[in-house]
Amino acid sequence: MSFLQLIISELKAILADKTIVLTVFGGVLFYAILYPLPYLNQVPTEQQLVVVDHDHSSLSRQLIRHADASAKIAVIAKVGSIDEAKSWIESGRAHGLLVIPADFRRDLLLGRGVTLSYGGDASYFLIYSAVAEGLISVGLDAGKSVQRLGLLAQGHGAQAAELSLNVVKLNSIPAFNPSLGYTPYVVPGLFLLILHQTLLIGTSILGASQWKETGYWQQVSPLKLVCGRMAAFMCIYTLLTSFYVGYCYYWYEVSLQASFSTVALLLLPFLLSTTAAGIAFSCLFSRRDLPTQVLLLVSMPILFVSGFVWPTALIPDSVVAISQIFPAVPGIMAMLELNQMGASWQSIMPQWLQLWAMTAVYFVLAYWGVKTRLASD
Repeated sequence: MSFLQLIISELKAILADKTIVLTVFGGVLFYAILYPLPYLNQVPTEQQLVVVDHDHSSLSRQLIRHADASAKIAVIAKVGSIDEAKSWIESGRAHGLLVIPADFRRDLLLGRGVTLSYGGDASYFLIYSAVAEGLISVGLDAGKSVQRLGLLAQGHGAQAAELSLNVVKLNSIPAFNPSLGYTPYVVPGLFLLILHQTLLIGTSILGASQWKETGYWQQVSPLKLVCGRMAAFMCIYTLLTSFYVGYCYYWYEVSLQASFSTVALLLLPFLLSTTAAGIAFSCLFSRRDLPTQVLLLVSMPILFVSGFVWPTALIPDSVVAISQIFPAVPGIMAMLELNQMGASWQSIMPQWLQLWAMTAVYFVLAYWGVKTRLASD
């Protein structure tokens, strides 16, 4: 059997297996829609807020109007107690609460410190962040308004009073995520993780289902089989990766900083090492259902140790060190630095060389595993 015939046989075996087709093609297409879907609006706005007003003054009513005018929050009701406000949040009718203390107006006019209490549903970080950010902004504006009145009452001019309230001006410009949304922040790394996991599962299922059977894989040498299987999956995942990094990045408006050639150069060892790792991993199993179960269990740990959704400084060093055996970890970080943060090629060179080293190691393990399996079965 020639090498081309082996690749064709591998592709036929992949496409004839419904489980692999569902995992590889179905998984990639399904997750391309499923994961970003809840966050297509990018930034949460108009989050429902209930107010507990213990002051009932003109200033407290002005504060409530300003809160309702904020783009982040919308005041939907006034309630009489904090417990009632909590019940609104627990039932899902509201996402946050604002408590205005008694004597709010009097204390501000007397120059005393006033504490505004606010909270939100912390089950959803983006929603809680929107509520907190909106209320902080409203509280600061209310404080400035009272200070401005005090300065004017003391005889300061309007322009001098305004300058006293704005000694420092903050000009915040996002460097790597212009929309400040969830999709451009998480999707690039998440898509690589999906490619990594589906590729590992697909190669593992194919190998685990063949070791105790008779077929074309027994008519070639272990080295040729490993090379042919890697070539077959590389053909498939070159297209799937182009779909993710090309079309999906454009569709979800993910920022692109690197050129096509540098991205392709980075992804080449990522796909090769993952394919070789999947073939080596398949040699550990004789049941085709086990690889999926095992690899799904490590999906979330890989996501966190990759460093883009959780700081690695808060993860034990031993766990971070062990995670380096997965190609997704250096691949995701290198991709984010290169393509989303505009890093130079020299800065991601250590991860790129690590991926090539992993390709060599996993290729040797795959060859040894396939040779052992074909000799024993």
